[in-house]
Amino acid sequence: MPKTKKKIDLSKLGPEDLLKYEVAAELGVFEQVMRDGWQSLTARETGRIGGLVAKKKKMQKDKNNSSGREDGPF
Repeated sequence: MPKTKKKIDLSKLGPEDLLKYEVAAELGVFEQVMRDGWQSLTARETGRIGGLVAKKKKMQKDKNNSSGREDGPF
């Protein structure tokens, strides 16, 4: 029995998941993901998305830290 596809509601996703979809759009695979799901991507595409998500998260963290906002207790 084939799996039923769930419609993805982007408005109900958290910031981290939205970032994944944003990167997928930048790489030109957003429509494919929406149509066929994440499993339709190659390992190379998935790795590229993961790498860019990590890079963007690090850049955001560095930006927050440089603006005087620290995560630590001191």
